[in-house]
Amino acid sequence: MTKLTRSASGSRWLAVAAGMAAGVYGAYVGVTWSRYGRPARPSPDDEDPLLDHFMPQYDVVERHRVHVDAPAGTTLDVASNLDLFDLPAVRAIFKGRELLLGSAPGERPPARGMLAAVQALGWVVLADDPGREVVLGAVTKPWEANPVFRSVPPDEFRAFAEPDYVKIAWTLRADPAGRQASIFRTETRAVATDAAARSRFRVYWSLLSPGIFLIRWLSLGPVKGGAERQARRLPAT
Repeated sequence: MTKLTRSASGSRWLAVAAGMAAGVYGAYVGVTWSRYGRPARPSPDDEDPLLDHFMPQYDVVERHRVHVDAPAGTTLDVASNLDLFDLPAVRAIFKGRELLLGSAPGERPPARGMLAAVQALGWVVLADDPGREVVLGAVTKPWEANPVFRSVPPDEFRAFAEPDYVKIAWTLRADPAGRQASIFRTETRAVATDAAARSRFRVYWSLLSPGIFLIRWLSLGPVKGGAERQARRLPAT
């Protein structure tokens, strides 16, 4: 096979792969669009009364979990201090959003650690159950090229209904699963405040939720690995 033939064959395979990827993505967008406003209800294990208090009804939801061979307090501490921007794939996802929406180039958050970084952006800690769960919330217009996260006090968050916004609440949660094990969970809920916001957010969510899903999913491995390494350094009890 000549170099030219190999090059043409490789180009055809790349075109086929790109077409398949586009088809899969298009199918995902269609399914996400049709399911908007009909979020899956949690399983009994995933039920979260603390999160329900701040957002009992929601348009969309993402839930992720992983078993961790480390105590719940250790797991939550590692999750709270994880720096997502250390992950190349996460940086690539944010860069892709910039290119798609024409955003200004983003800078690494000035605060390191997940909780500190998101609070620096405007997120508020709605509730904190030490060693077990942190619930965060903010309101924003995610379809904007450079969205601003607006802080809303915990006692006002549930009732917030100012038009043309999306309320977002998400958790970092670690449930004990034995003396030296836990289940780490993260759940993200969002609800639009009016019909106009719902229409805009439905388009945004259908097109860009794969990136949101990947960021949450990609965080599971570093949380598990970091917590288990830390647990091995703890004195035996």
